[in-house]
Amino acid sequence: MSSRFSRGLPAGAAVAVALGLLAPAASASVTPDHTVKITVMASSDIHGNALNWDYFKNTEFDDSTHNDVGLAKVSTLVNQIRADRSAGHTLLFDSGDTIQGTPLDYYYAKVEPVTETGKTHPMAKAMNAIGYDAVTLGNHEFNYGLPLLAKWIKQMKAPVLGANAVSAKSGLPAYLPFIIKTMKVKGERPVKVGVLGLTNPGIAIWDKGNVEGKLKFLDLVASAKKWVPVIRALGADVVLVTAHAGDNGLSSYGSDLPVENASALVAEQVPGIDAVLFGHAHNDVPQRFVTNKVTGQQVLLTEPSKWGQRLSVVDFTLAKQRGRWAVTGKSSTTVNTNTVAEDPKIVALMKNQHDKTVGYVNQVIAQSKEQLSAAESPYKDTPILDYIQKVQTDLVTKAVAGTADASLPVLSIAAPFSRSAVFPAGPVSVRDMAGLYVYDNTLLAVKLTGAQIKDYLEYSAKYFAQVAPGAPIDLATLTNAGGTPDYNYDQLSGVTYDIDIAQPAGQRITGLSYGGQPVAADQQFVVAINNYRQSGGGGFPHVKDAPVVYNAQVEIRQALIEYATASGTIDPATFADPNWKLTRAGVPVF
Repeated sequence: MSSRFSRGLPAGAAVAVALGLLAPAASASVTPDHTVKITVMASSDIHGNALNWDYFKNTEFDDSTHNDVGLAKVSTLVNQIRADRSAGHTLLFDSGDTIQGTPLDYYYAKVEPVTETGKTHPMAKAMNAIGYDAVTLGNHEFNYGLPLLAKWIKQMKAPVLGANAVSAKSGLPAYLPFIIKTMKVKGERPVKVGVLGLTNPGIAIWDKGNVEGKLKFLDLVASAKKWVPVIRALGADVVLVTAHAGDNGLSSYGSDLPVENASALVAEQVPGIDAVLFGHAHNDVPQRFVTNKVTGQQVLLTEPSKWGQRLSVVDFTLAKQRGRWAVTGKSSTTVNTNTVAEDPKIVALMKNQHDKTVGYVNQVIAQSKEQLSAAESPYKDTPILDYIQKVQTDLVTKAVAGTADASLPVLSIAAPFSRSAVFPAGPVSVRDMAGLYVYDNTLLAVKLTGAQIKDYLEYSAKYFAQVAPGAPIDLATLTNAGGTPDYNYDQLSGVTYDIDIAQPAGQRITGLSYGGQPVAADQQFVVAINNYRQSGGGGFPHVKDAPVVYNAQVEIRQALIEYATASGTIDPATFADPNWKLTRAGVPVF
């Protein structure tokens, strides 16, 4: 496995490598009262957004609150802050999820993969130009496999960190755990800023096919307890953690792995940390303080939303205490990138790769007989989601033909990933298809019993609020009950069923039938499912331990594109099948 750490790395080498990265960033000046002020900037969850562009809508990005996106916007803010505070007083980090998320990333991973062409990945090109000091691995860095990740890391000028990602064979760090940046201070000893990078344990589940037997992902708190004292022992005056983990202490994959969203737990349980720059949750957290249980010290946390919509800006004041620098003040905020123009240098740098991606996503692949919209997919059975079900069902049916499971009924699971997706009447492009299926999931098939399918549907149906018969239906509150996101509401094709939203969660599925007959508890089915769900994402019951009968690593989005290209026509008469509906006491809601 290619990484910043070679195979057979001897004990203590991590410290040696870190010592090799005691790099001077520049110089900070001391004020008359012998204090130093430094500024740390942080982005996170860029997800392939280099420019302020929506590839799915083929126009400049905009949303309901007029956010902007992209590294070109981030770059302008970074340039302004460096000019305002002086470059020697500033550092710039990122907390992960960089090389997956837009067609730009997809194009240079799959269509013209940089692993084959040798070209520089667009996200490496942009981040190198902006001048990041370090970047931490996110879980989506592993989506396209370890070779692409290794190529991107090699192309990055900034070190790429991941202290808790270790070799499955040796247990040694697979990536650089931390760096220490040295900032010169005129007439004084330098300020040393240590940065520990932690990534998400969920990678072991979400990208099992890419990392199993190669990497293990350790607990964030335990890893921080190991490495923070090392960073302090090497003379760090300020210790930061860049963590690809939210701050609520919860996990979306159950209790089989260490806590997913452990940033606040790290701040609370590990002494010696001044601030945690976190990501993964896509929230705008300008400033949050957590009290460390060991020292009583206040640890600052900040998260800069997603996609380059915000930049976290953290200001530290350091004063001389017993001959060493100590943090005496800290504060942070997040700055909205919609307040500035794109950096023309980054726009020019991205032009060729951006233009190629725009050309790719606008290729027409089929003609649709009528307009199909996903707007009502969260609460109605829509033809556009049935299209996903049709493609998945056909692929799995062909795959199990001739096997011992060939006689079993094939069902399919899909979720409403996008409410804005549309197949227009007439030409349908790659962009339209990618807008419907926005994740890089792969297709699997598992075997489930009728009883397990009932449990699965009951779990999924918790997505709806409980509404009494006759009460008005408010679409604004009907879905996403308990904070359940749209992508965790699964719909099942191949069987018929109703969801009675007048009943409490867990008691809603009625009339579950196959071929006009009630589904028996012990009846067996083959179920097409995506890798995120099958591996435990969303915590759905039974599927993680169910027998896998198909796993050819076929990307579902690409399968949709190829299916449409092969047929040339998208006709809902050939796949639309309204097999489920919402009811209240037997009366349809819609």
